[in-house]
Amino acid sequence: MWKSSLPFAIGGFCFECCEGFLKSVSMDSSNYRVRRATLDDISALMVLWQSMHLSAADLSKRITEFQIAESAEGGLLGAVGLQMAERQGLIHSEAFSDFALAEQLRPMLWDRIHVLATNHGLLRLWTHEKAPFWNHCGMIKADAEALEKLPAAWGDQSAGWLTLKLREDLETVVSLDREFAMFMESEKQRTQRAFRHARILKAIASLLAFVVFALILGVAFYLFRKNPHLFGR
Repeated sequence: MWKSSLPFAIGGFCFECCEGFLKSVSMDSSNYRVRRATLDDISALMVLWQSMHLSAADLSKRITEFQIAESAEGGLLGAVGLQMAERQGLIHSEAFSDFALAEQLRPMLWDRIHVLATNHGLLRLWTHEKAPFWNHCGMIKADAEALEKLPAAWGDQSAGWLTLKLREDLETVVSLDREFAMFMESEKQRTQRAFRHARILKAIASLLAFVVFALILGVAFYLFRKNPHLFGR
């Protein structure tokens, strides 16, 4: 088994913990390829699932959830499912025809899951898989707060879930958007009040100027009446 010496960072789907291992198997990855399962793969997948004591009849109805790893000759070597619900993903039903190849195939399947999760905007990944690989890629035991976000369709919250937060939860995003909208509305109201105050001050200044001008005219008229020749000198 491999151990990652690199720190794992969640933001933006950072998978540094797998980087060293991916480099170590890159020389051999050309011997395999990973793709989405099709209806043509059902027969081979049924055999694989049965060998792993999985519910082949049930999984065959969900063929589109599976990514498969195959040899250069097209032989099925492994598969893993990714079920999506409520913008979250469930990694499930991992199976390999030869577990000696699992260390080479898991990073390729994980990379495929990463692409799918990114493309579909998933917020969090979940799994019951027990292989240490999933821990090395950042999945941790789900705490009570995380379990509150587990889709009800996926069953018991106390069933030993591993989870990985991919990005801010939708509730957090909505809350931040709401707070920003409230802030912008508050700033808008403050700006409107400032404009109202400015208009009032402008009106008062204009009125004072008119009053002063009227007083000057009044004084001039008074002086002219008292002394008509005053302004002619």
